[in-house]
Amino acid sequence: VQLQASGGGLVQAGGSLRLSCAASGRTLSSYGMGWFRQAPGKERKWIASIGWNSTITYYTDSTKGRFTISKDNAKNTVYLQMNSLKPEDTAVYYCAARLTLVPDDRAKVDYWGQGTLVTVSS
Repeated sequence: VQLQASGGGLVQAGGSLRLSCAASGRTLSSYGMGWFRQAPGKERKWIASIGWNSTITYYTDSTKGRFTISKDNAKNTVYLQMNSLKPEDTAVYYCAARLTLVPDDRAKVDYWGQGTLVTVSS
């Protein structure tokens, strides 16, 4: 599976962005998907996941209520809608795939996307 993340950019605090992660090479219908982010000088951390059939989602406390992960199997794409962005959300965002289970840890990922930079100005 090749994953291509896009949608990052510069946004003011309080604004919104939608990240996309398009897959090729294999259908995502059997994969749980997730988003991780890596702030400058820090480790890559998990922030959200969605089950293979999109019936369940998981978020960290820092993203719950502001971010929404969704999956469109017909388009072979996963999304991360980010609202009420804060400067501390500034990071490179990575999508991740895991066969049948959700990727909620760096060690539990089968495929990574290449990352897209989100910068939130104050």
